[in-house]
Amino acid sequence: MRSIWKGDLSFGLVNVPVKVYSATESHDRKSYQVDSKDGTRIRYRRVREGTDTEVDYSDIANAYETDAGETVILTKEDLATLPVQKSPEISILEFVPTEQVDPIYFDKPYYLEPASKSPKAYALLAKALEETDRLAIANFTLRNRTRLAALRVVDGVMTLQTLLWPDEVRKADFDFLDDAPEIRKQELDMASSLIETMAKDFDPTEFEDTYQNELSKLVEAKADGAEAFPESDEEPEADEDSEVADLLAALRASVKDKPSSGGSSSKSDDDEKEPAKKAPAKKAAAKKAPAKKAAAKKAPAKKAAAKKSA
Repeated sequence: MRSIWKGDLSFGLVNVPVKVYSATESHDRKSYQVDSKDGTRIRYRRVREGTDTEVDYSDIANAYETDAGETVILTKEDLATLPVQKSPEISILEFVPTEQVDPIYFDKPYYLEPASKSPKAYALLAKALEETDRLAIANFTLRNRTRLAALRVVDGVMTLQTLLWPDEVRKADFDFLDDAPEIRKQELDMASSLIETMAKDFDPTEFEDTYQNELSKLVEAKADGAEAFPESDEEPEADEDSEVADLLAALRASVKDKPSSGGSSSKSDDDEKEPAKKAPAKKAAAKKAPAKKAAAKKAPAKKAAAKKSA
């Protein structure tokens, strides 16, 4: 790696000589614009608006707008007059608890390497930061711009993470924040249990940039005149996620079917009671039996006729 800044890390009366290195790099494939017809490379020229006259880079200045909307041109000489503190020093202002600095303020990270013959002071400060679980808030000047940064330890190396200024972080102003939905305890418990089932320690090596991988396949296949991603007529096999979704759907369906199953059981009970309803018909038949007794009662009428004949 190549250092981009060299100076002292200072707090109190202690100075620790360090070198600053960029801690990140892009892994994206480099590309440039060409004419799609024949592949001729496209070049950009700095020309005056409305003309084809090219302007030298040394003659280009920056234009800024005032609060009133007026345009002000500032040259490099004008910008050089800014009273920016150009001291080659990273000044630690305070030490704050780690949890008090929200990650949304983190910007670009830089590694700090000890620049002195003895790294003892460097190692002592790094160990003290780890033991106290605090971040060092510092400011320094990089490329003529004053920056605010947080100093922390990553894998034994002190890392200077530039911070966004408070007015650079936009406030989340959404309507749903004023009308929060009601969340039941059962729903919260279910979501929490789902999170617990997927909880594990973070390992960044488990993830990869699939877009860049597929892009590399496409570039190499195009160079060889082959097809990178041939279409397959086979139907995709059901993966584990779809099976889980089907299982959940089946469980929901079984829960919905519970009331209907209860209704079927009540219907079967009614079917068992139907023969009991037919029993009163036998009683009705039994009630007809007294008709015979009535016929028997008519017999005395014959006796009355016999008396009349006498």
